[in-house]
Amino acid sequence: MLRFSPTAWAKLLFLRDYGKTEVGGFGIAPRDDLLYLEDVQLVRQTCSWAHVAFDDESVADFFDQQVDAARHPEQFARVWVHTHPGDCPRPSQVDEDTFSRVFGRSAWAVMFILAYEGQTYARLRFNDGPGADLKVAVGLDYSRPFGGCDHEAWKQEYLSNVQAQQPIRITSTATEPVVESPFDEEPTDEWLDNWFDYAEDDDNVKGLH
Repeated sequence: MLRFSPTAWAKLLFLRDYGKTEVGGFGIAPRDDLLYLEDVQLVRQTCSWAHVAFDDESVADFFDQQVDAARHPEQFARVWVHTHPGDCPRPSQVDEDTFSRVFGRSAWAVMFILAYEGQTYARLRFNDGPGADLKVAVGLDYSRPFGGCDHEAWKQEYLSNVQAQQPIRITSTATEPVVESPFDEEPTDEWLDNWFDYAEDDDNVKGLH
């Protein structure tokens, strides 16, 4: 089971509902319980109703901060958390492509999706050996100590990191209307190609072993 602390769950609900787009982040887990998320953290990102594109430099800064906090990559770079603004939590093809491309080199990883009306989807992938994909249950865990809600801090984290793309604009011409949409181009997600290399580089986690 993928478990959330009550505080992490409340924060994720707040972040999901603060805007009208998808929003993505990373689950933070203690070293002795990697499927227990005690926090969810954002990085700078550009979002639409259909995708999230993380800023490369912000991801690198996030990794540095986590390493400085004496966390190992498996504590902060294995659970990919994002929301869907609709009522369907199932992963899109973009989600599947991203999960395969980015997490295919790690021993294991989790894709978690929270939809607008509370539906969830979580899948644990093992890449070592024959490999396997397992859907896992999701729940709240009250057995560990947890902090209180901090809506003002969560609001500032959202405003500091999330940039929503402009909605579709339609202009009329003498012939046919022209639809100008920022969603026409595939998100590049360049950070996805190298963030695990960064996290798993011994030079970046020296002193933690």
